Amino acid sequence: MTDPILTALAFLCLFAAALPAVLTAVNLCALRRPAPVADPDLVSILIPARNEAGNIAGTVRAALASTAVPIEVIVGDDHSTDGTAEIVRGLGDARLRVVPVPPLPEGWTGKNHACAHIAGLADGRHLLFIDADVRLEPEAAASLVAHARRAGAALVSGVPRQRTETLGEILTVPMIDFLLIGFLPVPLMRRRPDPALGAACGQLILFERAAYAAIGGHGAIRGFLHDGVRLPRLLRAAGYRTDLVAGAGLATCRMYRGFGEAWAGFSKNAHEGMATPRALPIWTVLLGCGQILPPLLVLAGLLGLIPPLALTASAAACALSLVTRAAITLAVRAPLATIPLHPAAVLVALAIQWNVLLRGGRAGAATWKGRTYPVSGA
Repeated sequence: MTDPILTALAFLCLFAAALPAVLTAVNLCALRRPAPVADPDLVSILIPARNEAGNIAGTVRAALASTAVPIEVIVGDDHSTDGTAEIVRGLGDARLRVVPVPPLPEGWTGKNHACAHIAGLADGRHLLFIDADVRLEPEAAASLVAHARRAGAALVSGVPRQRTETLGEILTVPMIDFLLIGFLPVPLMRRRPDPALGAACGQLILFERAAYAAIGGHGAIRGFLHDGVRLPRLLRAAGYRTDLVAGAGLATCRMYRGFGEAWAGFSKNAHEGMATPRALPIWTVLLGCGQILPPLLVLAGLLGLIPPLALTASAAACALSLVTRAAITLAVRAPLATIPLHPAAVLVALAIQWNVLLRGGRAGAATWKGRTYPVSGA
């Protein structure tokens, strides 16, 4: 490869690293933990649960500890075989109900069906959906409701602080925050109603009940897996506002336990995210040039394999990439190990997406919690 081409590649990497660096700086200023305000309206905390015996007690206790707003907690037991429902019943609180989810109808995915069922039983003006492995902070519900009122938003969401306890989790889970903070222009999202700018984290979503009902709730996305993408876009298309807040101080979550579970979990949603023939090549160029290639080019420069100008541009790109990851890591309280491992984490994320896109026979079906679903149109 000639020197001009190597230099051009290095500057392409610098541009690709600068884009998320600038967006991260803007977004970290825009995303704040909302302040709680006492509110008299009931909040329904809704928890779909399928074989969550190891998580559900802590999740429900944290939800019941909510302050500043009246709450009810409804757990939808989705045909668990591990005693999930019995554990919830044993907690014994008048504000708590555990209800069986009916058999899964054809054409529905499990979480959407469970969420739709328990939403129909809720009495609150606001519906707060959380996953069964999410631990709310006491002021979380009140904070989300207060922000929804201040922003006039029908949906408010945030990414909980992600607990990662193994190397495999550190190599996969922190990419959620990196992609959201590094590539979604939050101020533009707040100014423009464009549905394509809608985003949420399915682990923690607060809806205004009337708006949720108006778009058909989870029934409107019954055959899809990625509620964090689909529901905010439907609301925006119907003329409602959606918003994001800093969620690391509102809740914690350990999504997966180990690399295998994380690989399967992220593969499950891939076709409704990056793993499409149109989107994935673009993401590969952006992430590959901005996050993976710079340290490799710096190494090549130190070995005298690329010209000095290319080395300078590559070093700047590498520094921007790691500073961006460090800023996000500190903001979301992720382990510091995510910083030096960042290029490897990006490589793993792209490998997951390409595996799903190219291996349509095996990776093209989503399997989760003992259920397998055909891939929905992206």
